[in-house]
Amino acid sequence: MRKLLIAALIAGSLGSIAAPAISAVIIVREAPPEPRAERTPPPRRGYVWAPGHWDWRNNHHVWVRGAWIRDRKGYHYTAPAWQERDGRWEMQRGNWARGQRDNDGDGVPNRRDERPNNPNRQ
Repeated sequence: MRKLLIAALIAGSLGSIAAPAISAVIIVREAPPEPRAERTPPPRRGYVWAPGHWDWRNNHHVWVRGAWIRDRKGYHYTAPAWQERDGRWEMQRGNWARGQRDNDGDGVPNRRDERPNNPNRQ
């Protein structure tokens, strides 16, 4: 029993050393290419569609195809996005945020919004 406990402690400490920390924000000088056109599949109950996006891996942009992710009750998913800031490109990784969805960013939660996907919002 003692040997098993020691082996588990050693394996646990080595595993934490070998795993690299992944930053939630990536900053690079090279702009990402235009997003690729992807066909969005029909909705699936209990899942959220995470659209495809350009990721930064091994010093270059790599396309990551869209995928279904299991929905989390009480949270909304924000897809990865690139923004230019002071001549550099910053990528916010996709994440789950607590609270209500607001697809069009007008400050009105979807459940109370008559037009939650209004492309002409003010």
